[in-house]
Amino acid sequence: MCSNIQTVPQERADPREGAGLQERVGRDSESGISSGIGLSACRQLSSPVGSLHERYDTTRSVTQQLCHHLSPEDCLVQSMVDASPTKWHLAHSTWFFETLVLPKVDPHYRSYNEAFGFLFNSYYNALGARIDRPDRGLLSRPTLDEVRDYRRHVDDHMRDCFQEIEADPELVRLVETGINHEQQHQELILTDIKHVFASNPLLPAYTLRSDTLRSDGQHPISATSLSWRSYGGGLYETGHDRAASAYGHDRVAFAYDNESPRHKVYLNAFSVASRLITCEEYLEFMDDGGYERSELWLADGWDAVRQHGWSCPLYWRMCSGAWCVFGLCGDRPITPEEPVCHVSYYEADAFARWFSIRYPGARLLTESEWEIAACDHGICGNLLETGRFHPQPATFSADSAGFSEEFSGPAQLFGDCWEWTQSAYMPYPGFSSPPGALGEYNGKFMCNQMVLRGGSCVTPGSHIRQTYRNFFYPHVRWQFSGIRIGRQA
Repeated sequence: MCSNIQTVPQERADPREGAGLQERVGRDSESGISSGIGLSACRQLSSPVGSLHERYDTTRSVTQQLCHHLSPEDCLVQSMVDASPTKWHLAHSTWFFETLVLPKVDPHYRSYNEAFGFLFNSYYNALGARIDRPDRGLLSRPTLDEVRDYRRHVDDHMRDCFQEIEADPELVRLVETGINHEQQHQELILTDIKHVFASNPLLPAYTLRSDTLRSDGQHPISATSLSWRSYGGGLYETGHDRAASAYGHDRVAFAYDNESPRHKVYLNAFSVASRLITCEEYLEFMDDGGYERSELWLADGWDAVRQHGWSCPLYWRMCSGAWCVFGLCGDRPITPEEPVCHVSYYEADAFARWFSIRYPGARLLTESEWEIAACDHGICGNLLETGRFHPQPATFSADSAGFSEEFSGPAQLFGDCWEWTQSAYMPYPGFSSPPGALGEYNGKFMCNQMVLRGGSCVTPGSHIRQTYRNFFYPHVRWQFSGIRIGRQA
């Protein structure tokens, strides 16, 4: 997918609701804590494959099953402005299909409830007025059962229309966008419910799984074994080649508009760290006064540290003299070898400045550098389908010198944690937003945000790709965001 125009040698330094949950444990009778989806169930519900109709059904089923064991009370809470209630996610992802697809394929379609357009529109100005984002948690009505009925209503109408949809390339494009849009909300459901549960003094767990460490026989890379993969300088091509895409035929055919056009970039020679930064390394930064040393921070970052009182990553806290971390599996001691997670861009940048004392020139990668490192790497890793829902220590084989043996490249490029880059979220050369409401999907946010790459432990495997550009404001910490270091070669 990524080509170096000037070749330079490189060197090494279901389908339907309710199915497929045989392994869901249910509610623990002693603790009263709801458990999550079991590993093989998640694998069964993995990447949408097959026809467009089958991919639609699978995606909708996964969303339902991620929420299946949550109580109505769980699904109502909005713990902060950036997060949304689970119930709202369930309804909004349905509203997308009802509003943007069904009226185009069935002129006689009647909305399930006309008021839902106001309640469940997110940010599409072209589609009318909407409830203010901070007020989404006030919607005790419609009930969760009504929202589930709404989903069934729209699903039934969609299934009746797939023959017409699959005959129209424009409708296929809309449904593909809706499927990928819903996968984004699958990730947000888990990200947001984690913040909800972390805000509860009882610290309830989403899942009772305890096998959050690698159990596949591979060896964790210790914090002292970080190494570097070097890439030659030259002229490269990056971005999605939309002209070569054919919607509905293979997984890489779909991409968002912000991933295009494919374009040329010149890069100086650079190196990429063999894995993500670990909790152990981040603790060294903290112990060395990382949060007290203004010289390590961008001006806005230092203001954020003082304003919010940051002294550690989000979800970390001291427990009887030792650091603990809250995850979707509950509260537990930090595992030193696992990637540090839930840090802002400001924290990632400050860590990189501190790390440059050990490795001169250390910094965050640009998004183009990240894409070149990932372009020949398969989409595999600790993603949603593993069912772990927590970053894992990097693994390697004894003869791979800290690199992924299968691809001879850096480990953890996909899954575990979204990786902050030093690139501002801006349009690629020649980018233009498409007409209509979908033109509001990405382009209008290309200001004051930073790009993240690679997906996380709650990103669906079929959703992520080498050209995928996530973006958030630099102060955001509730996403599963971590750190990978690069440097000039």
